[in-house]
Amino acid sequence: MYEHHGMYTAGAWRPAATDESTDVVNPADERVIATVPAGTGHDVDAAVAAARTALPGWARTAPAERAAALTALGRELRARVKEFAETITAELGSPLALSRLAHVRTPLAVLDSYAELAAQHPFEERIGRSTVLLEPVGVVGAITPWNYPLHQMVSKVAPALAAGCTIVVKPAEETPLTARLLAECVAAAGLPPGVFNLVTGVGEVAGRALAEHPDVGMVSFTGSTAVGKEVAAHAARTIRRVALELGGKSPNVILPSADHTTAVRTGVTNVFTNSGQTCSAWTRMLVHRSRYEEAVALAVDAAAAYAPGDPLDPATRMGPLVSARQRARVRDCVRRGIKEGARLVTGGPEAPEGLPRGYFVRPTIFADVTPDMYVAQEEIFGPVLSIMKYEDEDDAVRMANHSVYGLSGAVWSAETPEAVAFARRLNTGQVDINGARFNPLAPFGGWKQSGIGRELGRHGLMEYLQTKSLQL
Repeated sequence: MYEHHGMYTAGAWRPAATDESTDVVNPADERVIATVPAGTGHDVDAAVAAARTALPGWARTAPAERAAALTALGRELRARVKEFAETITAELGSPLALSRLAHVRTPLAVLDSYAELAAQHPFEERIGRSTVLLEPVGVVGAITPWNYPLHQMVSKVAPALAAGCTIVVKPAEETPLTARLLAECVAAAGLPPGVFNLVTGVGEVAGRALAEHPDVGMVSFTGSTAVGKEVAAHAARTIRRVALELGGKSPNVILPSADHTTAVRTGVTNVFTNSGQTCSAWTRMLVHRSRYEEAVALAVDAAAAYAPGDPLDPATRMGPLVSARQRARVRDCVRRGIKEGARLVTGGPEAPEGLPRGYFVRPTIFADVTPDMYVAQEEIFGPVLSIMKYEDEDDAVRMANHSVYGLSGAVWSAETPEAVAFARRLNTGQVDINGARFNPLAPFGGWKQSGIGRELGRHGLMEYLQTKSLQL
């Protein structure tokens, strides 16, 4: 077991304000693998003060220099890809192959994109007799989740630094080791002291202190909708900027002409990847009544490849959930789906066989799900898929939009124009057409209770900039 001491503030590891600590648990075997400091308001005060001190100098730094700093940070991350992947597997439970690709390679692509944007983005323009400046919003408080720990940090840190902001990161208490590795890379890359700061601890203490801090100019939060509402309420009291990337219950609409084998198998993979712990997962599969039972059978067949197992085994495609609390929640949701009358076609709330330790659950699929059922409305955040039947396209649109969420979604058709036309009718921030690949330059974020603001690409950069007009 590793014991980590101190917070990363003002360019160095410094003692925490108290001796309190939190345990980091390997979810595959329930062993404590590390302890990290449990930050308090005093630790947040020190980190914000360091960020505030560094802000004027970093804000004046030329965009090309900020781009060079992000490039240097990318080099340090690439030198430690193996270590990042192994750390994410140890504290999150993600299968090692997934940790290397989705958890590490994707944020590297995001970091590269912001290094390029920092060098090329027009931070000044002339409009008639006015010069319009885009300037950093100030000190950013970034509160990040555990499900994609490195990606979620990079998606906030990279645009904030590219914009000229300084930042204080409070990572999820379940996955703080990845955050500490990122801080080590920041130090090795030679970023100026105070530009990046890290405070570990629990959300109710360190996270709340950061969200409420009067010297924070913007709070960027990714997590549950319930906590996001609290963050927004704190921000409203001081009229500070807030960016929220929250929950989702995304529809996967398979139109009658689509290749159902590909659409269903891809949909199952999307829901079960990362043990279902993905906010944008397509957890509602909508299928026309004429091909419904075919789709259910295809989904059950595809689910057989996702038997939970040791995340260090190369054959494993699904590891454990992140914690005992998350496991209990997912199992309770599955029980509620059964009680409401959904047809359980695979999986269930029982513990998987042959796995006496670890926070494992069975990959689960429900059929005959109706729009108002709990499993059709609630973000379960586990490997649970609800398959729903629609009568025609108008019915499919109504069902897809019948949600308080609007984060992502998918549409499948033999004809791309038909899929695009349907996607235009969906109330959601992002739609994948026929399994299109992830684009790190496209804006990502939600409608309705899935959030406020956008991450990634030029739109993500603009979240960290404010506008000033010079009338000449």
